[in-house]
Amino acid sequence: MVKEEIKRLVEAKGARVGVIGLGYVGLPLAVEFARKGLRAVGFEVDARKAELINQGESYIGDVHSAALAEVVKAERLHATTDFDELSSCDAIIICVPTPLRKTKEPDISYILAAAEQIQKRLRRGQLVILESTTYPGTTDEVLLPMFEEGGLKLDEDFLLAFSPERVDPGNPQFHTDNIPKVVGGCTDDSTEVAAALYGLIVKEVHAVSSARVAEAAKLLENTFRAVNIGMANEMARLCYHLGIDTWEVIRAAATKPFGFMAFYPGPGIGGHCIPLDPHYLSWKARQHGFDSRFIGLAEEVNSRMPEHVATLVTDALNDEQKSLKGSRVLILGVAYKKDIDDVRESPALSIIDRLRAKGAEVVYHDPFVAEVRFDDAHTQGSGEPLHSTELTDEELSAADCAVIVTDHSGLDYDRVCRLSKVIVDTRNALSRDQRKASCAKIVRL
Repeated sequence: MVKEEIKRLVEAKGARVGVIGLGYVGLPLAVEFARKGLRAVGFEVDARKAELINQGESYIGDVHSAALAEVVKAERLHATTDFDELSSCDAIIICVPTPLRKTKEPDISYILAAAEQIQKRLRRGQLVILESTTYPGTTDEVLLPMFEEGGLKLDEDFLLAFSPERVDPGNPQFHTDNIPKVVGGCTDDSTEVAAALYGLIVKEVHAVSSARVAEAAKLLENTFRAVNIGMANEMARLCYHLGIDTWEVIRAAATKPFGFMAFYPGPGIGGHCIPLDPHYLSWKARQHGFDSRFIGLAEEVNSRMPEHVATLVTDALNDEQKSLKGSRVLILGVAYKKDIDDVRESPALSIIDRLRAKGAEVVYHDPFVAEVRFDDAHTQGSGEPLHSTELTDEELSAADCAVIVTDHSGLDYDRVCRLSKVIVDTRNALSRDQRKASCAKIVRL
């Protein structure tokens, strides 16, 4: 049986693992397999990235160059743009992006492109695993028929499973090896072997009955977060109108030892999961005639936050007898979360777009992001690209309003408080002492 053949290879650490897509998910995964003694090969369409990896240089913050260089030097990991090497892999893991189109519909074109490369080279004795977040049914409705077109049969010749990525870029506490892995195969054999493979690199594997369950579990995880963040954002807007400190309200509620989980408001939601995953779930629901109103409401609330931030800036400037039009607004941080360089779905881009549309002169500073562009098919906003400006005393003093959108830990907030005229703090980044000592007008979300 093909199950036994692949499983023996896996358990003996003789399986060669191919990872398609070497980004925030794929590169840490490939490095972890190599660190555990398996041979790994990473597949990239970007030749520059492949070259950097083969030189032992990491472009992902969660992967240290020293760790990468160690496995590259030991010849347990290399990267390539030659997809013919897929033929020599015993396990192939797909870790490509799954963005939304501007119509808010799923875009699985990257999955399909990776699957086509596998389809051309699929042979007997291979295990294929999809990690890219997608709607329930993708693995068995889309990938399985593609792979069986050439005459090979599931369970007889190859295995197929889904295991959702759970990467949290920039989180120092959780890494690939200590985040439990959910695994669901298209068949029991696929589940068993995929679980055995991941069991070599993670401490806990949770097997489920099908790929569809695993796909839905991933969407539930992030839809749960999106809905609760939506509640926190709506509470923040209500507190603003009532003149109540949102953050104090949350701190008070969080003292309850049961029945409450603290979620915090922000300028919007960003990244590769929370803004996108609920749309994958609600899109699939619509295909079955189901209206997921709760998910839609949360998305509506969260998508309004950049406009709310623009309103806070406008109101704060009005209080200083200044118009937003013609004012210089300094955005502090454009990455979607602190201490990383990822701007995917970042609310900062929508905020910039809205402020520029209202006539503001917008500049930004972000130590992790040198440039932001608005010409990508999946990027909100429009207009000319911007480049990060140096955060000098002169820049802070010249700004009519500074807006803390991403609370990078390396920023000198004491200096921001000392030199700024008006500050809009969307992340509760300023301490009570900093707020008291500041001469600036400070508005918080």
